[in-house]
Amino acid sequence: LSQLPGWSLRPDGSIVIATGNDDALGVYTCTPYNSYGTAGESQPTRVLLKDPPAFTVRPKEEYFQEVGRELVIPCTARGDPPPTVTWLKVGSAGQSGAQVDGNSSLIFRPLVKEQHGLWECTATNQVASVSATTSVHVLGTSPHAVTNVSVLPLLLAANVSWEPGFDGGYFQRFSVWYTPLVKHPPRAHHDWVSLSVPVGAQHLLVENLQPDTSYQFSVLAQNKLGSGPFSQIVTSVPRGKRGFPVTTVPPEPPAMTVRVFLSPPQALSANETVRGVLLQWEPPAQLSVALSGYALELRQDKGGWEVLDRSIPSTKTQVLVPGLIKDAFYEFRLVAFAGNYISDPSNTVNVSTAGMEVYPSRTQLPELLPQPVLAGVIGGICFLSVAVIFSTMAACIMNRRRAARMQKRRQGRSRLDGH
Repeated sequence: LSQLPGWSLRPDGSIVIATGNDDALGVYTCTPYNSYGTAGESQPTRVLLKDPPAFTVRPKEEYFQEVGRELVIPCTARGDPPPTVTWLKVGSAGQSGAQVDGNSSLIFRPLVKEQHGLWECTATNQVASVSATTSVHVLGTSPHAVTNVSVLPLLLAANVSWEPGFDGGYFQRFSVWYTPLVKHPPRAHHDWVSLSVPVGAQHLLVENLQPDTSYQFSVLAQNKLGSGPFSQIVTSVPRGKRGFPVTTVPPEPPAMTVRVFLSPPQALSANETVRGVLLQWEPPAQLSVALSGYALELRQDKGGWEVLDRSIPSTKTQVLVPGLIKDAFYEFRLVAFAGNYISDPSNTVNVSTAGMEVYPSRTQLPELLPQPVLAGVIGGICFLSVAVIFSTMAACIMNRRRAARMQKRRQGRSRLDGH
């Protein structure tokens, strides 16, 4: 063994081969012995070299597809012996309704909301196992439930925080729901109170709570397609003021519990111009708070929605969108903001730039000169053209008259010569 680098013998008689190569191939026997001799060698064993699995096609890190459509995710591997490829949704049992074809590709036909999440492809043979993961994002659904809801008890208040789930491809809004756990509620029904969360926030301070009273908290996500599932319920007890009497009068509801009416922008329309697409709309028909502004969303060729401009003033009812790509299909929609509230999206308008010259050519005169200068240049060209025409006509008339006079003079001379 000393002549083979990386080979060693353990005290229990096992041979350790640090690196498997052609030197390790062959038939081996083991002969135990002691001071009395040996009882013989073991049965022979053969050492073969096999290849562990290796991916020849790995799935991408992320896939985005709309609900109801087909999605195929490839995953192939090689090895000796050939590996077996399996798929599993991380955090759930089985394949959640997905199928695997003969090429080991994962097939969603059709794609449903419950198949959103992390998927793992595993290739296994007798030597080893290797795996690769990918995230599947299902677009066009209601939001997924928020996670990791926590409640920090404060003085007569509680700070509720969470991690958002996937938004389903649309703007999502959050609301915090809470209710006291009391044996004899002062109201006829045990109601939950909901508070709207400011746009973009992942926490909310719930105030005016009763001290030393257990409260249940839950968070709900919503988008234009509806509400997602409620989060898990978390119970917490706000702290009270020591030494101060505890009032039994129900607290006044927070100001944010007032129902807010904010309808979407109306009558969104699109008109093609030489400088881009001009979008026009009408303000929301119903709003109970002052309008703060608008946000414009677009998506290209049925892809995911993106925020194009989130700071359109509330006084504007039109916006110009330049720089669109030729021969593409666009969709636009608008949402309204009022303080911490956001409306549902407006109607969607479609714009096709097939054959449309979105940007005028840089060699065209209107791009090079301001309109007043351009008007002067055009006027000068027209004046010069008219002057040249009149000059040509005058020259022709003068030439004709001169030719007529010359002709008369020649005729007069010929008559005198005849007499």
